[in-house]
Amino acid sequence: MANKGNKSNDNINTKDFLIGSLVGTLVGASLAFLFAPKSGKKLREDINKTALDFRDKTNEWKEVAYEKTDELKSYAKEQTANLQQVVNDKSQNLQDKYQGTKQSIQKKFNQAQDDLEDKKDEVVDKVDEVKKTAEKTVKETKKTAEKKAKAAKEASEKVKEAVEEAVEDVKDK
Repeated sequence: MANKGNKSNDNINTKDFLIGSLVGTLVGASLAFLFAPKSGKKLREDINKTALDFRDKTNEWKEVAYEKTDELKSYAKEQTANLQQVVNDKSQNLQDKYQGTKQSIQKKFNQAQDDLEDKKDEVVDKVDEVKKTAEKTVKETKKTAEKKAKAAKEASEKVKEAVEEAVEDVKDK
């Protein structure tokens, strides 16, 4: 989880660095042109050359921004896949536990039928107790699975929204 925060800070720092570099380049180039003792034609040539250089730098930065966006998309997809795998694993684990509990209850029920004539009252009490435990376990298992599925869906939506915002931010800049 701390790794996610570091990656986000790295992306913000990269963005801030790129913006700062762009502004610094523009200001420095503008000041150099204004204070340089050159003829009008030479100054226009220099401005034109600097504008072309600036355009090239901007294109490079745009490519970097696209690469970072692709990296963010890949990271979001990877995290979504990882989260989905965790949910699937947990669901399978819960289902296995449910099946195990169900089989255990079935065994106890069959055993209770064999001993019915000798211990009818005792068996009825135990079956009721096991049934309540199983129902409680099923309810808890279902609640847990629903909570985890909901959390996974929310996390996936948050990641999707973050990626969309990042894409919009990159497009806006």
